[in-house]
Amino acid sequence: MTKTGATSSGNLADYSQIYSPEGLFLRYAKGRVKYFFARLAFILAAGLLLLGLVPLGAGLLSVSFIILGEIVDCLFLRQAPKMLQQGRSLHWLKFVSVLTALLQAMPIAICAGLTWALRPDHGEPLFAIGVLTSAAINAGLVLPFHRYAAVAKLSIYGLVPLAMIGVQFWTNQHAAHEVRMDLAGLIMLYSSLMWFMNFVSMSFGRNKDHVLAQVDQRQQLEVNNALLLEQQQQAQRLAMVAEHANDSVFLMGVDEHITWANDAFTRITGYSFSEAVGRRPRDLFNSMTTDPETAKKLLEDRIKGVACRTEIYVQRKDGQYIWLETSQVPVRGINGEVGTVVVIERDITKAREHAQELEDARRSAEEGERTKTEFLATMSHEIRTPMNGVIGMAQLLESTTLDTDQRLYTDTILSSSRTLLALINDVLDLSKLDADKVSFSLVDFDIRTCFEETLHLLQVQARQKDILLVLDILGEVPQLVHGDDVRIRQILLNLVGNAIKFTELGEVRVTLSVKEDRNGLLLVFAVKDTGIGIPADKLDHVFERFSQAESATTRRFGGTGLGLTISRKLANAMGGEITVSSKQGKGSSFFVTLELGTVQEQKIPQKVPAETEMPIALPRAGMRILVAEDNKVNRLVMRKFLRDVPVELEFAHNGKDAVAMVETMKPDLVFMDMSMPLMNGIDATLAIRGNGKEQPVIVALTANAFDSDRTACLQAGMDEFLRKPLNRSEVLAVLRRHDNSDQVLTGS
Repeated sequence: MTKTGATSSGNLADYSQIYSPEGLFLRYAKGRVKYFFARLAFILAAGLLLLGLVPLGAGLLSVSFIILGEIVDCLFLRQAPKMLQQGRSLHWLKFVSVLTALLQAMPIAICAGLTWALRPDHGEPLFAIGVLTSAAINAGLVLPFHRYAAVAKLSIYGLVPLAMIGVQFWTNQHAAHEVRMDLAGLIMLYSSLMWFMNFVSMSFGRNKDHVLAQVDQRQQLEVNNALLLEQQQQAQRLAMVAEHANDSVFLMGVDEHITWANDAFTRITGYSFSEAVGRRPRDLFNSMTTDPETAKKLLEDRIKGVACRTEIYVQRKDGQYIWLETSQVPVRGINGEVGTVVVIERDITKAREHAQELEDARRSAEEGERTKTEFLATMSHEIRTPMNGVIGMAQLLESTTLDTDQRLYTDTILSSSRTLLALINDVLDLSKLDADKVSFSLVDFDIRTCFEETLHLLQVQARQKDILLVLDILGEVPQLVHGDDVRIRQILLNLVGNAIKFTELGEVRVTLSVKEDRNGLLLVFAVKDTGIGIPADKLDHVFERFSQAESATTRRFGGTGLGLTISRKLANAMGGEITVSSKQGKGSSFFVTLELGTVQEQKIPQKVPAETEMPIALPRAGMRILVAEDNKVNRLVMRKFLRDVPVELEFAHNGKDAVAMVETMKPDLVFMDMSMPLMNGIDATLAIRGNGKEQPVIVALTANAFDSDRTACLQAGMDEFLRKPLNRSEVLAVLRRHDNSDQVLTGS
């Protein structure tokens, strides 16, 4: 058999494989093949001895059978490893090897029996038993490797002596007591053999355990040695890193005294290695400016043995104050106790200064944005307030009897006022778009009607210039879509208005189509004109604010250059885009795409006539109206707006008076200006809503144009919101909504 002791190489997995059922069988097969010739020599020597005991023919025949059995067993076992690799099952190989073992054992047993049987007197079978015992011992040696083959051989060798004793007893060659003696001797011999077999098996098991334990220990030792080597290498690398690191690194013991520091420590703190070793960090760095809570936390975490990371304001050796980001990590020994604390510190003074600069810049930007918003709100209020008087008086003047020149002057005042108001609205829209504060009101609307009505508003301008304004609807267009129709009208008005303004002859053509998109619907429309066109090198600039293609264009046609900027920003905010193509002198084409939502139920909405198309209805006679307004002109405008309306009209000059008059007058409706002395409109409304008495309808009047103003008014308890400059029809419409009268105003 092969060696069972430990060798100088191999790992635990290899040895586990050697002692597996497959490994033991292979060792059995290789051992039997390896010692084949030694066994053959022993058989020949024994055969010569046998020839002196039995007839020559019988002896030769017996030896031949023994050699044949050995050859058959050896040939099969020699091929067994190859058959195992080729996929033969271990169970089958063991079964066949048991058969070859029987074939090898039976000639030996027969030969031993012949040496006794061929003797004329059938004397004592000692020689035969000796041969069989030797063979049994040899078979017992392979018991740990192939138990079934060994047991098969031992069975054959054990039955032959019993058969010989049985023959002696049957032929009456021995008396009963002699047979019992022989049986007792066999039992003792078999017991000895069994003890020997058990010893062999236990020795093999102990040897296996010892080998595997040795291999395991050697493997664990190799792992530990490799780990130790890696730790040593890592420690060397860490030492190199700490020595050459840009950050300060120092070590201190549990008594807080520094034991080692790198060069960066000296560069950052100003203390040399010799000055630092043996001293405590807090004695070196802490000053009157150091935060005591931070220093206390570092000390407490150090005592607790937990890692800590924080920022601390300390003083260098030269007196300069710096910010340090410090990290302290306890290093525990084998006993689990903290033996050393590693401290890594980084100078973050410049980073803190940079962060402070960024914070200051952010605050400055926020302050600038707030200032700009306040400026726009103030300018909007201050411009809209006198504009309310200008437009209101012009509307009142327009309703009187005028000659041709007076009519022209009045129309000019209204037109110029509306142009100025449009400019103010453009600036406010652009400000809200820049701040991403523009809001969208999504509704279901008729896209065809939206385009037709918008172009209808511009037909007057087109006819004045003898320009043909055409709408082409391409393909199937759904009746209803979901989106912000007001913003779409705004984009369309800007584009078509520009096209009419820059076109002297020809036409302005608008094409409309709606396509299905993965997110819903895609609105695609184009505005094409036959105007002056845009130079190729100016196409990228037409969407910039306060920009037109050329300065001569601004002088010739006027305009602020905000319309296209606002339109593109609105389109982008609605998930779309505006692009342009143009050839100078041939006209321009603007292409717009916008994302829209679908409407499942395509019901045609009932058209609500515009306020200008509806007859102006009077509220019931005697309706009590209170106007809270501090501006004299605006009070006059409101008085004139309501001069033909049979209502009781009173005025309050500030918010405080308004609150008092609500209690005494008990108005049905209050027009509440937002900016008044003593008490503003918001506070006045809160006071009125909080008195617990009968409540009037409160309508906000404001020159502020931001959505936040509307929200503030509604949250304060106001019912409606009117933005200055006021329109007479808007005022009357509000009164009509809060009255059930069916009177209709006649005349102006």
